[in-house]
Amino acid sequence: MKFALFTTNLAGGGAEKALAKIASGLAARGHEVDFIVCEDAGKYAPPAGCGFHALAARAGHGWLGKRRLAWRLKRHLASRPHDLLVSTLPFADEVAALAWAPRHVCRIANTLSAEIARLPAAKAQRRAARYRELYGPRRLVAVSQGVEADLQSHFGIDAKRAQVIANPFDFAAIRALAAEPCPTRPAGPYVLHVGRFSAQKRHDLLLAAFAQAELPQTLVLLTPPDAKLAALIAQRNLTHRVLIADFQANPYPWMAGADLLVLCSDHEGLPNVLIEALACSTRVVSTDCPSGPREILGGELAQWLVPCNDADALATAMRAALSAPKPAQGVVAAALAPYAAERALDAWEALARESF
Repeated sequence: MKFALFTTNLAGGGAEKALAKIASGLAARGHEVDFIVCEDAGKYAPPAGCGFHALAARAGHGWLGKRRLAWRLKRHLASRPHDLLVSTLPFADEVAALAWAPRHVCRIANTLSAEIARLPAAKAQRRAARYRELYGPRRLVAVSQGVEADLQSHFGIDAKRAQVIANPFDFAAIRALAAEPCPTRPAGPYVLHVGRFSAQKRHDLLLAAFAQAELPQTLVLLTPPDAKLAALIAQRNLTHRVLIADFQANPYPWMAGADLLVLCSDHEGLPNVLIEALACSTRVVSTDCPSGPREILGGELAQWLVPCNDADALATAMRAALSAPKPAQGVVAAALAPYAAERALDAWEALARESF
């Protein structure tokens, strides 16, 4: 079969990374995969085994910029017929919709109502209307049950138009990458956070909890250096205890070497880092945010979920997790089973065979 996968760029976010993994996984199964980006920018390499095409060196994001990209996408797709076009992230979804591409599905990788809730009232209303117009008539794939429920309850999406396909994870590959040498990793013990510096990821909450927990470990942040982030760290008098280690193309040795990985977001879609850290046999603590953490951390792992925006609870959980034994292998294996790459790739193949 022929797949076209489309996103904004390869800048390093979880949604782009997951789409690239879907692309390389389908290519490894012998399918023809065309990976298309709006702009040729980012830190990830194009997925292995796939064709790669950038619509522009740098994309304009305004009204005219979207339509130029849509025209280029339509022209590109006309020369490469596909069985399924999958777009991810709202900007790419809009461009694909403007191109009137056939057999198009939008892959929703975030809890959109939680994203909108952060906005001023007037802007939130406009964003919600924009999403209803964009996603209401289209076939959708949600990355988690929480994202699917959010689409139905907040945007009126017909249940028949949406389904869940989780992100694919090749656990053997993750563990092999985790074993690679990593000379830049700290020699001493550390707690790890992986995620870009943005309001959603709540570095402020993490720093408050880390200061309160008074842990002996260093806090390592895998995110590019940022003056505002450095100022937050300095305000907490934590400059000597926090390492900003930049984006890492291979974060898995960092995960495997950590005593604990912390996710403290206000909202997600399906947080890849929790699944990847468990695959690296690393303890995790997470906010119980919409959506994904509670689906991943079920059973006895649910004890490591804490309320959002609660530094006290996060600090307590961090201390408790570091003093507790690592979860049993059987518990971790059961948590990871729904996210095996084979299950997700089977679902994408089945969707490409459907009539719609």
